[in-house]
Amino acid sequence: MKEILERLLDGEINIDDAERLINADNILELNGIVKFDTKRKDRTGFPEAVFAQSKSYEDLLLIIEKYMESDNNDLIFTRLSNERYERILDDLSDNSFIFEYNKRAQILIIKKENVDIQQIAKIGIMTAGTSDINVAEEARVIVEEGGCEAITSYDVGVAGIHRLFPQIAKMIEEGVRAIIVCAGMEGALPSVVAGLVDVPVIAVPTSVGYGVGEGGRVALDAMLQSCAPGIAVVNIDNGFGAGVFALTIVNGG
Repeated sequence: MKEILERLLDGEINIDDAERLINADNILELNGIVKFDTKRKDRTGFPEAVFAQSKSYEDLLLIIEKYMESDNNDLIFTRLSNERYERILDDLSDNSFIFEYNKRAQILIIKKENVDIQQIAKIGIMTAGTSDINVAEEARVIVEEGGCEAITSYDVGVAGIHRLFPQIAKMIEEGVRAIIVCAGMEGALPSVVAGLVDVPVIAVPTSVGYGVGEGGRVALDAMLQSCAPGIAVVNIDNGFGAGVFALTIVNGG
């Protein structure tokens, strides 16, 4: 960036050229393996995350080592198995990084230092059943990393709908700005919640189910077909996307 600004001051490039070059410089390439959008947080309010599931272990180590040499504080891995996390701990045991791993959500956050995050809002997170909690926990980690307090209520699905109403009342009393609702099977819970509240509902279909509902497609279709207004639907099992979208709502994006 310094070189670009010097060229601008010397009159070698104009302001439009400088802006274009700076934007291009925001992409950090690591040995031709991965390209990081290092300014994503400046644009969207949330940093880039690495989807670990399909990457080789060697590439994950390279990403960690190179990325943490930069000026960025936090590095987020989603869908990182516990076995791979344990290997990373062993291989990087001699460094001063701070590792925060949620086994249920399979998310790892690596930090250079602990920084107090000022809470900017509250976001509710619900699940229909206990089998949906791993997806909800993925959303919770992202919400909290983004500076929001997560108000959670799990296992309150329509199979025992009497459990739901006190939990919704609690979230409204807490002043949540949005509610993430994770459900598998027939995916009915987000529609019920959206019909009762005046805040945005982010519906997350989960792959919990069997028979025609196996894999989460029935839940996804039901959420997309909902007649209750104020629902946005993310992909199957996409707790990360739901968390980021909730933060976007809170930040006025």
